[in-house]
Amino acid sequence: MRKVRHSELKGWEFLSPTLVLLLFLGVVPILYVIYLSLFRYDLFSVVGMRYIGLDNYRKLFSDPVFLYSLALGLRFAATTCVIQIFLGLILALFLARNFTGKGLVRGVISLPIAVAPVAIGSVWILLTNVEVGPLPYLAEKIFGIQYNIGLSAGQAFLTVVIMDVWHWTPFVTLAFLAALTMRPQEPLEAAKIDGASSWQSFRYVTLPFLEPVLITVVLIRVMDALRIYDEVRILTDGGPGSATRFVSIHIAKMVVSQARYGYSATMSVFVLYLTIVICWLLYILISRRGGAGATKAA
Repeated sequence: MRKVRHSELKGWEFLSPTLVLLLFLGVVPILYVIYLSLFRYDLFSVVGMRYIGLDNYRKLFSDPVFLYSLALGLRFAATTCVIQIFLGLILALFLARNFTGKGLVRGVISLPIAVAPVAIGSVWILLTNVEVGPLPYLAEKIFGIQYNIGLSAGQAFLTVVIMDVWHWTPFVTLAFLAALTMRPQEPLEAAKIDGASSWQSFRYVTLPFLEPVLITVVLIRVMDALRIYDEVRILTDGGPGSATRFVSIHIAKMVVSQARYGYSATMSVFVLYLTIVICWLLYILISRRGGAGATKAA
């Protein structure tokens, strides 16, 4: 018994630095933000820091700028995640096959995720520059479109979506590809013997096997999309107008430009809670659909 207790103590000794680090870097900041959200704390106000309870939370639902930025962020997250999951799965199925140059293709596809978000935004500034960028030139020559993300709200939003899809689809691809390499072949062979088509084998054999990875990828990408900042800040700074003023950009501007710390903390807490709820609902939805598919296959 002494040896067991001694080993358990040693285990906690090894884990304690990580737990303390997580406590101070994760739990403490969140608690402090929740604390700030209960105060009216504007740096340039003569009143200073004043306790107002839940008034900041009530104000959120009558703030048209916040509601617009939140809706825009949700729209961006939904659009990018659907496209990334679809393209990532197709690319993973393609890379799971054996063909000449497979390693080279996989390396080229993986390059964007190795680039820092700030660098991504800087690269896309050059790509979309009206005077020297290739995208405006090609858009005019091929489609006859005047491409200028500094003037067109629709083009700015579409460009940010394409930029995020280009940046993070390789992550989705590699996650699905890793799962496909571990996929057992026996169920696929059994389905083929039973006369199942390629689509039926994918729908009832491969897709249920990918369900845990699909859930993980969806949750990660939804959380990342809702808190996107660096690339959009560099490329459009939330413009033109408020076309790309996602909720993360809006909160950052409230903190940096207006120094409204209390209200900004309230928005951050609400977005965190909303993200948790959305991820929980997506987890339940995907799990139930996967379970229903597996039951139907059986």
